[in-house]
Parts: sequence; C-alpha cells; structure tokens
Amino acid sequence: MDRKIFSIGGIILLLFVTYSCVSHPEEALLKRYFNACSLNDITTMSTMALEPIKFDFESWEIINIGEEMVEPASLPEMNQKELELKKKVEESVGITLDAKEDLDIAEFDLEKARTRAARNAARKKINEMKAKYEEQREKHNLVQKDYNEAKAAAQREEEISTFSLGRGEIPNIRDFTGEVYSKDVEVKIQGESGTKDYKISLKRYILKDEVVGMTYRGRWIILKFEDLN
Repeated sequence: MDRKIFSIGGIILLLFVTYSCVSHPEEALLKRYFNACSLNDITTMSTMALEPIKFDFESWEIINIGEEMVEPASLPEMNQKELELKKKVEESVGITLDAKEDLDIAEFDLEKARTRAARNAARKKINEMKAKYEEQREKHNLVQKDYNEAKAAAQREEEISTFSLGRGEIPNIRDFTGEVYSKDVEVKIQGESGTKDYKISLKRYILKDEVVGMTYRGRWIILKFEDLN
C-alpha cells in the first residue's frame, strides 16, 4: 500500500515538474542563458540567442511576461513575394537596357547629323529618350529596392526558423507550413553601475513538411534584446 502511494506521489510530482517546464519555458531558457552569461560561455549563449549579448550582472529577475502570440508561418508567403519581385527585376532590366539603347542611338544620330534641321531633330529625340530612360531607371531602382528588402526579410525569417528548429540547414524549409509562437519578457538586471530593464523577444517555430508529412517542433529561442532605459 505504501509503495503504491509512493508511486502515485512520484508520478504526480513528475507531472507537476513537467507541466511547470512546459508552462514557463521563458524562465528555463533565460535561467540557462544568464547562467552561461555569468560563466562568460559565449558558445552556449549562442545556442540560445541569435545575437547574444554578454551582461555583467549581480542578479536578474523577470518583472513581466507578455501574452503568448500565435501566427501562421510567414516564410512561404515571403519566399513567394521574393520570387515575384525577382521576376519583375529581371523584366525591368530588359526594359531599362532597351531605353538606354534608344538613348545611345539618338546620341549617335546627333553625331551623324550634317544639317541644322537634322541636328535639331536629333537633340529633340535625345531629350525624349533621356526622359524616358531616366523615368524607367527610377522605376527599376524602386523595383530593385523592393526586391532587395523582400530578399533580406525572407533570408532573415529563414535564419530564425532554422535556428529554432535546431536541425542545421533544411533545403526546403521555405515551403514548410505551421505556426510561429512569440512572447516578450521584461527583465530587471542589477549590475555594478545600477539597474537596467530589458525586453527580451522570444520565438518558437512548429513547422510541417507537407510533402513527407513530417512535423518539426522547434525550441524557444531569444530573438533580440531591447534596452528599455
């Protein structure tokens, strides 16, 4: 009877510990991070934070835990946007080169002109072609800017996703569907120079490869630190 009671008690204790770890992942993550920080263990810190920061502190505490947010994984959509803009850039390159060629031809015609009327006509054509070329070049620069931003955003999201999954490079990760969990945690850090508050952004990815039906359960990671002072 005593053994049975002991077994039940052990199971309840195990469930309680497990529930506590699952319910408060930010506490366990930050505790490990600051432990590594106190040991100046940059390698371990880098396994938990994308951009680890070394704090010189005497103590730290969590002062606020924000609401946990859940959103659909955005990488497939971001990847599609990047591909669409890449195609627009390629098309724009051709149009811009054609406009430059038209301007070059007009300038060449001016060099060949022998009469005043021909030169006047050539100059007029140059002005028209130059205006069209500059307008097209401006359009191209805007499309190129949009593409560069979309490409950088998709690369960043892929980097964060891969870091959370902790499985190294996954070639088709941009096709994965799933959910992204996020929350902000505010901490107070006491150091020799005084107290500072920081907001720490956390994320976790749970993604699925629809082709093979495999689910990847990522871990909570530290995305960034924000000084609130």
